[in-house]
Amino acid sequence: MRKPAALLVVLLLAAGILAASCSSEPAPPPVEKPKVTIDPSELTAFAPLPAEVPAAGGAATADLVALGKMLYFEPRLSKSQKISCNSCHDLATYGVDNQPTSDGHKGQLGDRNSPTVFNAAAHFVQFWDGRAADVEAQAKGPVLNPVEMAMPAEPVVVNVLESMPEYVEKFTRAFPNDKKPVTYDNMAKAIGAFERKLMTPSRWDAFLKGDKTALTPEEQAGFKTFVAVGCKTCHAGALLGGSFYQKLGVAKPFPRSSDPGRAKLTKDDADQGVFKVPSLRNVEKTGPYFHDGQTPDLDQAVRDMGEYQLGRPLTPEETKQISDFLKVLTGTIDPELIKPPVLPPSTSRTPKPDEK
Repeated sequence: MRKPAALLVVLLLAAGILAASCSSEPAPPPVEKPKVTIDPSELTAFAPLPAEVPAAGGAATADLVALGKMLYFEPRLSKSQKISCNSCHDLATYGVDNQPTSDGHKGQLGDRNSPTVFNAAAHFVQFWDGRAADVEAQAKGPVLNPVEMAMPAEPVVVNVLESMPEYVEKFTRAFPNDKKPVTYDNMAKAIGAFERKLMTPSRWDAFLKGDKTALTPEEQAGFKTFVAVGCKTCHAGALLGGSFYQKLGVAKPFPRSSDPGRAKLTKDDADQGVFKVPSLRNVEKTGPYFHDGQTPDLDQAVRDMGEYQLGRPLTPEETKQISDFLKVLTGTIDPELIKPPVLPPSTSRTPKPDEK
């Protein structure tokens, strides 16, 4: 007799539940976020990244690029034979060493953050203060800088290269019309030819070329915020920067302003605190930020630019949106192009390392 009674209770409970579910209000439909779309008119200040940036004389030969890659990784171009271009501009980590300033000869530190070499050939000048016109001129500086690679003179560098027959052969093939192919200038030309290949296209380029699915709605919203708050003023073009100089701290004095910027080079007071505007390509990967490398966090760098450059404190939402867009600029690196090459062995004529 108990079983039917129990069954009746169950049925009554089920009926009650069913009735309750039938009488309740239907669940409201999910609220759809408004779709964000970027109008083509908003993109006129931007351009896709070029595949490469040839030198004035035209595209480089394969022999010249291959030689430049070897020299880029060559530590025997430094006095201690421990430092190469790749030491401070590591191609495996987006062309930087992720240090505030880089270690040089005998552990000396540079006075400015080492910028990335990726896409650098497309910049209008090189170094933070523009003291080199192109990547070929830039390649000459660190080798002879006493704080960086510390080689004492150009002939010493040439002597190192000429001591290895494989380098002599490769210079001869790369510079077939030169009576003396192994020169300091040709070393820099070869390194520059290699660096001109170091371009990193990203999803942003696909979007600019017409693939409207390349960016998520959130990333498109980030771009619109980037433009709305004024970042586009300095960060436009194919590089989103890298095309002119600007004072750091236009709206409000930057808190770390002891570096004279271009004034150190030009001796002009008008250039105090003026630097080349950095490109935002791969910025997600190339911290720490600014000329002194004292800002490790991308969101903080975005907030600093809002406050000191634009005079507009950014909300947490604006900061996140802009950072989301900046991450779209992280590009693709060709693994074969940056794979460390096999370098020629030293000979009995190759100078020994000098740690002094």
